[in-house]
Amino acid sequence: MKSKQFTIDDKIIGASNTCFVIAEACDNHFGSIERAFEMCKRAKLAGADFIKFQHHIPDEEMLPSAPLSDNFDEPLYDFLLKNSLSIDDHSKIKDYCYEIGISYLCTPFSLAAAIELNSIGVSAFKIGSGEMTDIPTLVRISSFGKPLIISTGMSNYEEIDRTYNSLSSRDVPLSLLNCVSEYPPAYEDINLNVISIMKDRYEKSVIGHSDHSPDLYTSFAAVALGASLIEKHVTIDKRHPGPDQSVSIDFNDLSNLVDGIKKITAALGSRKAVHKREEQIRQWAFRSIVSTIFIPVGTTIADHMIWSKRPGTGIPSWRMDDLIGKVASRDIPENTLMSWSDLIL
Repeated sequence: MKSKQFTIDDKIIGASNTCFVIAEACDNHFGSIERAFEMCKRAKLAGADFIKFQHHIPDEEMLPSAPLSDNFDEPLYDFLLKNSLSIDDHSKIKDYCYEIGISYLCTPFSLAAAIELNSIGVSAFKIGSGEMTDIPTLVRISSFGKPLIISTGMSNYEEIDRTYNSLSSRDVPLSLLNCVSEYPPAYEDINLNVISIMKDRYEKSVIGHSDHSPDLYTSFAAVALGASLIEKHVTIDKRHPGPDQSVSIDFNDLSNLVDGIKKITAALGSRKAVHKREEQIRQWAFRSIVSTIFIPVGTTIADHMIWSKRPGTGIPSWRMDDLIGKVASRDIPENTLMSWSDLIL
């Protein structure tokens, strides 16, 4: 790998204090290209950087007898036969995305699906958690020379290490997303501090977070912990039944997510300084030394004669010990902001 940062379209993934939002449309289009177009438009209006779909070729992906998942009410194989988009559909959706100004991503769930997506000119591949350990397929996909964004749900460090080591030695841009593949996850299982561990452990990878929680809180926290990508499932209507209903936010929530992430990333600097807009406030908010009693000329200043009050335009209160033992050069009225000229130095 030449650099931890990489580019998808015009977006520099991994740039300091920058976090991009992936709206995961998954199969919430239910096979309708018109619904998919509407999701693209709404994702763009909400401010997302990417909208991501899924490309399924069921017979390349699974056996018909694959076990039923607890977030489906019918066998996944049957659901995909009814609701999957064709590669021609994906090509049209990709073109529409770039027409309206949002980047298109897609997850291939088989090597055959990846080959088809590559043929329509996708800019990158998003790999789901279920394929994270499928190194033979990942190596083949990496040969296309395009960025790989890989979720790490259902995996331990040993498994992630194996995939990372297999891919990081190849000249392919790589991002690993912290993820918990529960629908939705228990908050105790999310373990957001894994993001910090992954940033140290996988130095050649950009680290992000794929969030399956039903709200926005853990996504915001992931950004604060340094996630460079946030992936969040979206749906036009949260009341619409489907396999991802319990983890999908609507596009109003997506707009709030994007707005919050922009504000958080703007606030993530590490420079501690007196900022220009603080200068005027510090003049009245800081404390200066004032006289607590009348102090006649020639009096030696004792600690009971002075204390601190606003504004901060006089002798700063932290200099109080420097005044003790000095002699008053004039009569100093009670409750007066003191200056160095009031003292014989």
